[in-house]
Amino acid sequence: MRTLTPLEARVLGVLVEKQHTVPDTYPLSLNALVAGCNQKTARMPVIEASDAEVLTAADGLKGLSLVFEGSSSRVVKFEHNTGRVLGVPSASVALLAVLMLRGPQTAAELRLNCERLHRFADISSVEGFLDELAAKEPARVVKLPRAPGEREARWAHLLCGEPAAEQARAGVAQDGEGGAVSAGELAAIKAEQTRLAAQVEALQNQVQRLSRELGLDHE
Repeated sequence: MRTLTPLEARVLGVLVEKQHTVPDTYPLSLNALVAGCNQKTARMPVIEASDAEVLTAADGLKGLSLVFEGSSSRVVKFEHNTGRVLGVPSASVALLAVLMLRGPQTAAELRLNCERLHRFADISSVEGFLDELAAKEPARVVKLPRAPGEREARWAHLLCGEPAAEQARAGVAQDGEGGAVSAGELAAIKAEQTRLAAQVEALQNQVQRLSRELGLDHE
């Protein structure tokens, strides 16, 4: 099988994800598939693909038998055939989908992010399936060298070929103590800082209002 383009990988990952998270609307229409590809959450990187671009990617996947096209009475719909074509179990399909959607991740991150697609008993179970994918011929995933300051090594899929160094570092930001936090963790920290700042400002305004009502001077 040829390597996939980044958009083909995104389309395939979306189909796997939505099969589990929104089964009532799966297979997906083109509109739903485009929305899933351009989703702002749980995506790395965030993209803005057009209907025509997503349709071209879906057509490419159809040529590899990774995607099938069906139709209802009014609209064409798409479904994936990942497990059968790649010869891997559903747990491995879930791992590949999350790697295609979110970029390189540690085994612990993969277990968390796969929760709605496949529930792994523990991190060792995740690592077992990753090792099997890495041992396949051709290999479907690779364990990346642990970067300086990172606590754990990350895994990346190989469906689009060898990951570029920039992609391998995606989602990681070094902290001031030599540790590493993921992009999601960093976003959560920033959101919490924003919330606390707003809370402090509201409390300051309340104190000033009460001081004026009581005729007290407040500095």
